[in-house]
Amino acid sequence: MTDSLTRWREHAASAVLLDGFHALKHALRFGAEVPVAVTTDRRAALALAEELAGDVRGTLDGLLTEVPEQTYAALVARPHPTGVAALAVRPSRAANLDALARMPRTAPVVVLDNPRNLGNAGAVIRLAAGFGATGVVTTGTLDPWHPTVVRGGAGLHFATAVERLGADELPPGPLFALDPEGEDIRGTELPDDAVLAFGSERTGLSAEVRARADHLLRLPMRPQVSSYNLATSVAMTLYHWSAAAGAPAA
Repeated sequence: MTDSLTRWREHAASAVLLDGFHALKHALRFGAEVPVAVTTDRRAALALAEELAGDVRGTLDGLLTEVPEQTYAALVARPHPTGVAALAVRPSRAANLDALARMPRTAPVVVLDNPRNLGNAGAVIRLAAGFGATGVVTTGTLDPWHPTVVRGGAGLHFATAVERLGADELPPGPLFALDPEGEDIRGTELPDDAVLAFGSERTGLSAEVRARADHLLRLPMRPQVSSYNLATSVAMTLYHWSAAAGAPAA
């Protein structure tokens, strides 16, 4: 246990906190480097792996160290019901930027324009990973690698390229921005190299991103309903893309 706590202290300042069994499971599946992982109940964690994640059970067996509940609680701000936590090395920014800029692209990039809600950002990253999107870019002040965002993304930051960029630094590709004044999305086929931009939960698209858009699109919505949740809007748009042009790899 002492060695694990020493490694935790060594990596805590720069590493990504994987909060809970499912975040650790997903990170390992998508190649994350995990120098340390702890649990309050090693037998229960491995049993959960046997049931839900047999593909990483062996890796977890060699990685997990059991620690007292008090020690675990001191390592995380909000203990997870599974009693599992780990630290992972954050992917290099250069590698993520390369993935976002590489053309031709086989799946869209999602842009969250000045998002405000950490949980919503995490849910979008989880969606993007599920659809096989190339990446998720945020503009503005929100850190897409904030622990709350990583928790909401269930560790799936490691399954797609996640970075914060300026509105003038967006990846290449035709920019489709979701806006209530746009054309009905049902009449548009989204290409694989699309950049899909979504405005913030309260104020919508920034003037800069809206002005740069090649196309403005709107989602179908009943009159007098003011808006959809951000993650819902992203899910609808990615589904529209996948139904016509692509699909996650089996």
